[in-house]
Amino acid sequence: MGKGGQDEGMKGEREPSTTSFPAWARTVEECEAEFKVSAEYGLRSDEVLRLQGIYGLNELEKHSGPSIWQLVLEQFNDTLVRILLVAAVVSFVLAWYDGDEGGEMGITAFVEPLVIFLILIVNAIVGVWQENNAEKALEALKEIQSEHAAVRRDGKLIPNMPAKELVPGDIVELKVGDKVPADMRILYLISSTVRVEQASLTGENAAVNKTNHRVESEDIDIQGKECMVFAGTTLVNGSCVCLVTQTGMNTEIGKIHSQIHEASQSEDDTPLKKKLNEFGEVLTAIIGVICAVVWLINVKYFLTWEFVDGWPRNFKFSFEKCTYYFEIAVALAVAAIPEGLPAVITTCLALGTRKMAQKNALVRKLPSVETLGCTTVICSDKTGTLTTNQMSAVRLVAIGRWTDTLRTFEVDGTTYNPGDGSIRDWPANNMDANLQMIAKISALCNDASISQSEHLFVTNGMPTEAALKVLVEKMGLPRGYDTPSFKQGEILRCCKWWNAMAQRVATLEFDRSRKSMGVIVKSKSGSNSLLVKGAVENLLERSAYVQLHDGSVVLLDEKSRTCILNALREMSSNALRCLGFAYKDDLAEFATYDGENHPAHKLLLDPSNYSSIETGLIFVGLVGLRDPPRKEVYKAIEDCRAAGIRVMVITGDNKETAEAICRDIGVFKHDEDLLSKSLTGKDFMYMSSSDKKTLLRQDGGLLFSRAEPKHKQEIVRLLKEDGEVVAMTGDGVNDAPALKMADIGIAMGIAGTEVAKEASDMVLADDNFSSIVAAVGEGRSIYNNMKAFIRYMISSNIGEVASIFLTAALGIPEGLIPVQLLWVNLVTDGPPATALGFNPPDKDIMKKPPRRSDDSLITAWILFRYMVIGLYVGIATVGIFIIWYTHGSFMGIDLSGDGHSLVTYSQLSNWGECSSWEGFKVAPFTAGARNFSFDENPCDYFQTGKVKAMTLSLSVLVAIEMFNSLNALSEDGSLLSMPPWSNPWLLLAMSISFGLHFLILYVPFLAQVFGIVPLSFNEWLLVLAVAFPVILIDEVLKFVGRCACSSGTRRQLTKHKDE
Repeated sequence: MGKGGQDEGMKGEREPSTTSFPAWARTVEECEAEFKVSAEYGLRSDEVLRLQGIYGLNELEKHSGPSIWQLVLEQFNDTLVRILLVAAVVSFVLAWYDGDEGGEMGITAFVEPLVIFLILIVNAIVGVWQENNAEKALEALKEIQSEHAAVRRDGKLIPNMPAKELVPGDIVELKVGDKVPADMRILYLISSTVRVEQASLTGENAAVNKTNHRVESEDIDIQGKECMVFAGTTLVNGSCVCLVTQTGMNTEIGKIHSQIHEASQSEDDTPLKKKLNEFGEVLTAIIGVICAVVWLINVKYFLTWEFVDGWPRNFKFSFEKCTYYFEIAVALAVAAIPEGLPAVITTCLALGTRKMAQKNALVRKLPSVETLGCTTVICSDKTGTLTTNQMSAVRLVAIGRWTDTLRTFEVDGTTYNPGDGSIRDWPANNMDANLQMIAKISALCNDASISQSEHLFVTNGMPTEAALKVLVEKMGLPRGYDTPSFKQGEILRCCKWWNAMAQRVATLEFDRSRKSMGVIVKSKSGSNSLLVKGAVENLLERSAYVQLHDGSVVLLDEKSRTCILNALREMSSNALRCLGFAYKDDLAEFATYDGENHPAHKLLLDPSNYSSIETGLIFVGLVGLRDPPRKEVYKAIEDCRAAGIRVMVITGDNKETAEAICRDIGVFKHDEDLLSKSLTGKDFMYMSSSDKKTLLRQDGGLLFSRAEPKHKQEIVRLLKEDGEVVAMTGDGVNDAPALKMADIGIAMGIAGTEVAKEASDMVLADDNFSSIVAAVGEGRSIYNNMKAFIRYMISSNIGEVASIFLTAALGIPEGLIPVQLLWVNLVTDGPPATALGFNPPDKDIMKKPPRRSDDSLITAWILFRYMVIGLYVGIATVGIFIIWYTHGSFMGIDLSGDGHSLVTYSQLSNWGECSSWEGFKVAPFTAGARNFSFDENPCDYFQTGKVKAMTLSLSVLVAIEMFNSLNALSEDGSLLSMPPWSNPWLLLAMSISFGLHFLILYVPFLAQVFGIVPLSFNEWLLVLAVAFPVILIDEVLKFVGRCACSSGTRRQLTKHKDE
């Protein structure tokens, strides 16, 4: 029992014997004896205090979630983030050290660590915000708890006692509309019937009848506990007196609360996050190796020694040079990490959510968009997802010309909209007397109503009765009658016409013993009739006559009885819920009944008299109803099969009904053997662990009926253990734990409870299974596009690493500084990477099997391709740096316009020894509006003077990456087959990136921050000439890849033919 906010120390006192007492399998007397209470007196006040000390308050536990600081620290439990954090700290320390010298470069050095810190802070804020919303399902669960209860204590009824003060043994009175405050055993019914709406807990689509009679078995599912009412459910009919058996966390809803909390503690990372973490770990190792190699190559520049007598002596260490090469190592780390990747992924996923919203799939958690793309199993609820959750009449059986002939009419339509579908082969405006009587009983012996809310038709009352009213509307009116008195657009105009023809004067409520409902109606002529509907077998037992199609009444003989029962069996075998219709004109003492003042009224006060009143009936026909499958679902199931996605139906409904629906929608074939494909939840749980896994690995669809929350969780857990990516749908409170545990929890937007929605990753706006399949297709498309921009960004980073590595290996001055690399990774690369998220989807995207969650983002061939591209990027950026220093012209392009001095390659690679060169002088040169002079220190030509060469290197890097984004349009397709204009957003993004690069080049303040200068026209020509070959190189590599792929396919086909 839940202790609520009370001391944990009290737990030792609890001895909840109630947890093991099966009240549903015990008589009322045994239950009262167990709890030492009587229904008339209730508990004593002193006993209540004692029990509250043992069991605590009747409320759900408050789980204390992680603190804000714990959530913040969790955001740094990521390899890429940790690398960035180390790089930022080191950069800050180095910037602080350089800042002691003052000057512009000192200010510039602080930009890099501050930008990295800003990225990390934003990332942490977003992560904490998402985590903080994770436990809302538990709060929503508390909302459905009752706040007050009518309790009998010390022999007195307390009408509005706080429900949290209830203890096991309390006597509670329930009436229509009450929310049940705890799990309780019904002691006795005050009204003739009690019906409870418990769909949110069990998945049943209709209110269930309750009784005070015990059930035979102790081991029975929730649906079978007909003498129990459960916390959080609602009474929709009748009133009763109950005994509290479970409170707080021991109630069924309390168990669900625990399961949700447990599932939330074991949430796994999404497939993409796992891959990025693996990539980060590999990247860490690569960065470590490259940094070590760079230091080993350059150790000679900051650490020298002499050999004396064969031993190293006279060590000389240059702290300034050591710091310089340490900065290069930091630059390597910055270059290797795609800092813009988290932002681009978030943007792409956000765009994906908008596309999915257009297809009625509302994504609550961004990573779910990507996870949907690799879904391998969809575990779907039946009611409301695969079906409409709107009962519909599908077959009407009326009596024919003779007693042994029947007429059958098929009824179309799947909703409560009377205009949805019609009755096939119906005698419109020519209904015979038998059909008119069926319409009359359906309209008058009925308490349901239907209203229209925008485009939806909703019912108030029992779904079966609403379906009968819709049937009456489709039947129409008898010939010669119209409805001039009813306004245009009236939904139930035919039902209103029948109600105008006869007025109800008494109701014989439904009860479980006779399984029927009757009404006494007075016609306009003043005569009374009894109209009855109910279970066909029960009505036949109480019927003596049958009405033929012309209205004549004849004796119900054995032949006609057999004929009707055969029709019933055939309809029941198709999982139709059947209702029979009968009437009676000879009412004896009720022939003149007109209300409570009539002498016969006292007979109606005792429900035990109803069976005798409903005897000697005239049977007129029967109707088959069901919750019909949605029209779109059959094709959606076919699409799943083509896409390699298995569909498992997990429902609280009974086995026969669920099997019939599954055959109709294509989960099973009509002649398929379901022995190992259809099980109840209890049967599944009795299997061994290995047998369960063998069952779940079967090809094709599976069905689990009468499933409880623990069954759903076990199925999801085993599937995930087997490496499946599971999408789970649900709408009820009972679905919340499994929704939380699944890789993708999908709640229903219309019929779903708030608990289910809060526990889910995605909400279906239209509650339609086909929307899930559309969302999976969108998820696959988004993943393909994400792969495109991840490959693009990683290939760009490989190029940056190659550039810095070559710089260090050749010993030339640093060509790219960390703040420039950060700008390229975050800003310049961002728009093209985001635009790649708009690549059009492949036409056959839902014809391919789902990718495995452990599939590599980058194959060995793709990695080789980008290593080649990266090597070219390195050669191009370092090469143009060397060209500016050593060549006055290149490829016919004159570079001497700025007047800079040329040096030899040997001088450039040994620039650290400049101070020892005799007679070394450098002429001043111009760059934009700035003049550079080196009269005082010619060696500064390789530090301050490298600004133009650095600008050329940065511009080549930007240009190459823009051209490389065109290569990323398709993994293997040539630009000739997929031209740049196939994604106009990419062309726009390239323009934006070039525009941003021009901004930092030609705005003096920004140029100073990034340590660059404006370029001349000739220098831009050189940049484009050096950058463009990256397209040609990748085209050649793509061609080789296509040839290798086609030859491999041919070999497989040849091998297949040989076999």
